[in-house]
Amino acid sequence: MLLDYFIFGLITILMPGAQCEETEVFAEAGSQAELPCKCNPSSPFIPSIVWSKANKGTVWRKQKSGLQYWGSSWSSKGTHRVQCPHNQFERGNFNLQINNVMAEDGGIYSCMVENGGKWAVNVVILRIIEVSVSSSVSVWGNDVSISCKVTPWPYEASVHWMLNNSPFVPKTENASNNDTTKSIVREKATARLAGNWTCVVDYKGKEGRASAALTVKGIIHPSEDNTQVYAALASTVTLPCVFSPGLIPSNLVWEKLKPEFLFKPGPSRLPSSFSQSSPSSQRPFDKSATLKEVGFEDEGRYRCSGTIEGQRLTRNMQLVVAKIDILSKKTGSVTLTCQLTDTSKVTDYEWVHVIYDLNGTQSVRSIQKGNTLSISKASEENQGEWTCRFYGKEGILGNVTYHIQTMSHLSGPKSSGGSHNTAGVVGLSFLLLVLLLILAQMYKNHQRRKRIFQYPALETIVHTVSNEREERNRVKK
Repeated sequence: MLLDYFIFGLITILMPGAQCEETEVFAEAGSQAELPCKCNPSSPFIPSIVWSKANKGTVWRKQKSGLQYWGSSWSSKGTHRVQCPHNQFERGNFNLQINNVMAEDGGIYSCMVENGGKWAVNVVILRIIEVSVSSSVSVWGNDVSISCKVTPWPYEASVHWMLNNSPFVPKTENASNNDTTKSIVREKATARLAGNWTCVVDYKGKEGRASAALTVKGIIHPSEDNTQVYAALASTVTLPCVFSPGLIPSNLVWEKLKPEFLFKPGPSRLPSSFSQSSPSSQRPFDKSATLKEVGFEDEGRYRCSGTIEGQRLTRNMQLVVAKIDILSKKTGSVTLTCQLTDTSKVTDYEWVHVIYDLNGTQSVRSIQKGNTLSISKASEENQGEWTCRFYGKEGILGNVTYHIQTMSHLSGPKSSGGSHNTAGVVGLSFLLLVLLLILAQMYKNHQRRKRIFQYPALETIVHTVSNEREERNRVKK
């Protein structure tokens, strides 16, 4: 490098009236690099221009006659990788454009412009930045390294990394703090490392960038351990365990972890309603499980694990069960509370009264905050669904619903159907009263006859008198 500077310095000395400027240019490998060369035109005529590279000879030159020449390494089968746009010459712009730059293109270039017997020399140092990944597609848990290479390397330059447009901070600092060490990142492949890596190099007020993508395959859903899954009591819930597309794990195992094992949780018996296959997906990389009729005792931690390329991948998750409890049943009122088996991620509660009309259209009548809801009267106006929604820092976590019809017998005015029942009771009571009167009259007649049959002689006399009276009446006639 020092020899190259010496050569270009010698050129400026030997050329009368030569003026020399030095510029740093960074370019990402595979992109187009533009090397600046600007001179104040001292003549209306097109000057002679020579672009060359140290130890490589001429890159491109143009004579005053207009003839152009390309170096052998810059032209192949009539295709030129370098060009100097003529439409900028009148403005004194003689920039050189290099397409699809490579690491070997890095180095020192000179632009010499001769006009009116005077030479202007511009020295440009082109540095090619290239980011490479040990494996662009890495399996979760494997070693991965991302390196940043600059040709030629700028000593005393500062290097830092960006991951997905955010500064990247390694979990473990390197023992050496030099820039060469900083240009390499070595980590275990996790979802945290997936995305676009950008190496940023700062040197003498200039900044260069180059990027490369890293894809990490493994369990993509849930993306992190100890993700909480929320389910309402007696509902059906899916425990997610989705691998990257194309990965089909072997030796897949689902386990429920005992809560007493804090550091090394041991397996426990899975719930009876647990199903290791998810009916919602037929994809071979989706190994989610389902729980039907979730019970309060089903809460806790679950683990899904499978083997990919000899690497055992696991993902832990926590099932949180929600239910609505009736705290009190006073006359004309009821109090509901929204209860969860784990409230560590819950920041707010919201009660929503959902009503459906005859067309099935849903509407919200009222909203209340807090995990406890008191309803003054379980009347017709309070019928419908009362849904408790619970929220975390990133939005809604889940909900659980209670149907008000199940407690309509507690209090409230009678429905319109009650009037028909009342009329029926009144009519039946009147009929029973008439029957009682008839029975009372029949009983009274029966008692009268019973008293007469107690005096048979009197009955004979009465009968004889009655017969004689009838006989007289017959003789008179």
